[in-house]
Amino acid sequence: MSKFPFAARLLAGGTAILAAAIFVAGAAAQTPASPPDFSSNETAWQGGNGVNFIAVPGSPRPVTNDPAHPHISNGEATRRNIQPTYRIADLTNPNLKQWAKDVMKKDNDEVLAGKVGYTPGSSCKPAGVPAFMLDGGPFFFVQTPKKVTIIAQGGPDVRHIYMDAPHSKNIKPSWYGESVGHYEGDTLVIDTIGLNTKSFVDHFRTPHTEKLHVVERWRMIEGGKQIESLITIDDPDTFNQPWQAVLRWNRVQRTLPEIICAEGNLTLFDYDTPMDDTPDF
Repeated sequence: MSKFPFAARLLAGGTAILAAAIFVAGAAAQTPASPPDFSSNETAWQGGNGVNFIAVPGSPRPVTNDPAHPHISNGEATRRNIQPTYRIADLTNPNLKQWAKDVMKKDNDEVLAGKVGYTPGSSCKPAGVPAFMLDGGPFFFVQTPKKVTIIAQGGPDVRHIYMDAPHSKNIKPSWYGESVGHYEGDTLVIDTIGLNTKSFVDHFRTPHTEKLHVVERWRMIEGGKQIESLITIDDPDTFNQPWQAVLRWNRVQRTLPEIICAEGNLTLFDYDTPMDDTPDF
C-alpha cells in the first residue's frame, strides 16, 4: 500500500486531475515568482462568485442544488418580494457514498417539510474547512514567516496556518483541524487534516468523516485584483473520488471592523417566535 494514500487517490483520477490543474494554473512564469502578499495596504477579499463551489472541468463535480427545488437567497427574495428557500442537495451526484446520500436525503426531507436548514454558522459555530471559504468574506490575511492567519469578518472566524511545519503525529480532531502551509512560487499551499465531523463540506449540508483532507492553492489573478483558491477535497469514506473546485474573491480596500456573531433568530425570515399570551397578573 502506498505511504501517501491522498496522493494515490489523486493519481487514480489520472488525466482528470491533471487537466483540472492545467485549467486553473495556466502557463507558468519563466522566472521564479515571489510569494503572494494578500495582506498589504488594508486589503480585504470579498467573494465574487457567491457561496457555492465552482466546478473544475475533468473533476467530479461538487454537490449542487436539486433542480426540482430552486434555491432563493434572502437577497433575491427581497428583490422579488417572494419567500426565500433553503438549499436542497441534488442527491444524484455519483461521487457521494450511499451513507452520505442517506443522511442528506433525511435532511432534505425534513427541510422540505418545514424544518429550518441550520448550518453551524446559524448558531455562531465555526464553519470548518472547506466551508469556511464559502462565507463570501470579506476575508483578511495576516502573513508572517511562521504563520498565516485568515480572518472571516462575519464571525469572526479565524484560521491559523503554520508555515513550513509538518503535521502533528497525533491530531485531536477540531472544527478547523490542523493546517500547515508553504509557498510554491506565487502560490500559498495549505494542507488541512484533523477535522471533526461537526461541520459540513458545503452549504448543502454535505457530511464528512474525520478522514477529510483538504488542500488549498491560493494565488493572485487578474493582475492582483482577485485571488483564486483551487481546492482539492478528499474523504475516501464520503466521496468515491477526490474532487476539485475553485473559489475567487475580489480585492477591496477596507479595515477589519469589530463584528460579533449574534446568536438568535436575527437573520431568520418569517419564522415566528413562540410567545406566551397568558397574563402575568
